[in-house]
Amino acid sequence: MVENAGQGEAAGQSRIEALKRMAETRPNDPRAHFGLAVEYEKMGAWQETVDTLRRYLDVAHDEGNAYGRLGHALRMLNRDEEARDAFQQGVDAAYRHGHPTMAQEFEEILEEWE
Repeated sequence: MVENAGQGEAAGQSRIEALKRMAETRPNDPRAHFGLAVEYEKMGAWQETVDTLRRYLDVAHDEGNAYGRLGHALRMLNRDEEARDAFQQGVDAAYRHGHPTMAQEFEEILEEWE
C-alpha cells in the first residue's frame, strides 16, 4: 500500500512538472495553468494554487469554476476578504455564462459565511 502511495506522489509530481513546462512554453494557454492549479489543489499546496489560478484568470474567460477554486484556496490560507471577492467574481461569471446552479452554490457559501 505504501508503495502505491509513493507511485501516486511520483505521478503527481510528474504531472506537475509536465504542466509547468507547458505553462512556461505556452503562457497564454489557459489549460496548462488550470491543470497545474488543480494538481496543486489536490496536494493542498494552497499558495501555489492561488498563484496558478490567478495566472489562469489572467489569460482565460472563466465561467466561474476557477473563481470558486480560488475562493476555497484563499479561505484555506485564512485570507477571507480575498476569498469573498473571488466567490463574488465566481457568482458574476457563472451568471454571465449561464450557470445559475454554480452561481447559487457560491452565493450560499457567501451567505453562510456571514
